[in-house]
Amino acid sequence: MIDLRSDTVTKPTEAMRKAAYQAEVGDDVYGEDPTINRLEELAAEKLGKEAALFVTSGTQGNQIAVLTHCKPADEVIMEANAHICL
Repeated sequence: MIDLRSDTVTKPTEAMRKAAYQAEVGDDVYGEDPTINRLEELAAEKLGKEAALFVTSGTQGNQIAVLTHCKPADEVIMEANAHICL
């Protein structure tokens, strides 16, 4: 079973670990990681977007989302049970 409620809940299978170990890698900062480049291109295509950005965790994704809408010292108001508050 794959549990998608958190990036820390689901443990990778042996096949997933092997795929990660064998993946072609490069420096993502300089756009030189072909695996990440393909993943981002596929995500953008599937979602009908111009581009996509791979982030390593839900926390990082939440932080980026807030920072795209706010500047330093801004306040964010949300419902008490909002995922980002938990």
